[in-house]
Amino acid sequence: MLAQRTLKTLTRAVGVGLHSGQRVEITLRPAPPDTGIVFRRVDLPEPIDIVVSTLAVTDTRMASTISNGDVKVHTIEHLMSACAGLGLDNLYVDITAEEVPILDGSAASFVFLLQSAGIVMQSAPRRFIRLLEPVEVRQGLGDNVKWARLAPYHGYQLSFEIDFSHPAVDSTGQRVLFDMSTGSYSKDIARARTFGFTKDVEMMRANGLALGGGLDNAIVMDDYKVLNAGGLRYDDEFVKHKILDAMGDLYVVGKPLLASYSAFRSGHALNNLLLRELLNQPQAWDVVTFDNEKLAPSGFAQLARAW
Repeated sequence: MLAQRTLKTLTRAVGVGLHSGQRVEITLRPAPPDTGIVFRRVDLPEPIDIVVSTLAVTDTRMASTISNGDVKVHTIEHLMSACAGLGLDNLYVDITAEEVPILDGSAASFVFLLQSAGIVMQSAPRRFIRLLEPVEVRQGLGDNVKWARLAPYHGYQLSFEIDFSHPAVDSTGQRVLFDMSTGSYSKDIARARTFGFTKDVEMMRANGLALGGGLDNAIVMDDYKVLNAGGLRYDDEFVKHKILDAMGDLYVVGKPLLASYSAFRSGHALNNLLLRELLNQPQAWDVVTFDNEKLAPSGFAQLARAW
């Protein structure tokens, strides 16, 4: 049986929120089968749980935010991406503020934390959402068009193309294809950092965003070049970060996907819209398990490789 997975023991991290600038501590804890990923605001007089789901996403401006009533947790996508990349199904995330810490701006620190805690199999089958028909969402026309699509595929493959018209971005790869069966999430995707432009920082901070951002947790560019002393971690780091984000955004559906995802200039909002459209088309998908691991797509039965 291809089984669900959780952590062997708990692990903790302390950092600041990218947008809030607040100090925050998270504790990642094992969870029973069929729990899913649950964020728990432990800084409140009475702890409040927010179960991750497509409909729990209530804000997608610059990040993915989940809510339970008035209680929110912002910027969940990098941690969710690490969970997707490592095949982690069940997890409690205790958090002491309203935003997940940005750490180094990628998913690498979360991968390290999760792998350090250990990942164990559980006595319940892993359930997948399998695409039976293509589902697509599009916005804009002409030069402003952007789209995202899910299609049937025996595995999990993501392709993404960006279009920023910026010298530092244009000189790098702007299209990438990543397949979970042949690639290594930890090596190929997880280290790609979020990025931003100095010209946008003043506007963002005036709107209460990017208050914790800097060269130690983001790629920062002026009008011409990357300002980080160490340069880029990958030749195509910008578009790889969009793959990283998409994996986190899509994992909020609550189960791993058996699908091919492709996108052009998509982001948090369109990714969530794609999931909502998927759920609105029940004929386009079903839920499957694998009693025999050998029938599962290549790469899904093994625990994710380390660095």
